[in-house]
Amino acid sequence: MDQRQNSSEDETAVRAVVETWLAAIRRRDIEGILQNHSPDIVMFDVPPPFQSRGLEAYRTTWDLFYSWTSDPVLFNPTEMSITAGANVAFVVATMVALDLKQTRNLKTWTSA
Repeated sequence: MDQRQNSSEDETAVRAVVETWLAAIRRRDIEGILQNHSPDIVMFDVPPPFQSRGLEAYRTTWDLFYSWTSDPVLFNPTEMSITAGANVAFVVATMVALDLKQTRNLKTWTSA
């Protein structure tokens, strides 16, 4: 198998993890959201706190998110770029959460 095929398979595997994470968000499944994150995660977000360090701080950001979103939870990537290899992968994405009742963007953020 050549390097390009491995890279494509790695990107597909990473995309599956992202899709699983998105599905967990839509279900309000906190454990599902956290399952593939490192305990020492650092996340930058739009609403304060702008930086969250650690899994518990990251978990807390979802309490805020769910406090102002309604069902169904709409949380979708508008752009996503995946770079993946055998030992490391990066996803850079812009996500949009939309409250259909208010028909306005609630949250847009980029994660790396």
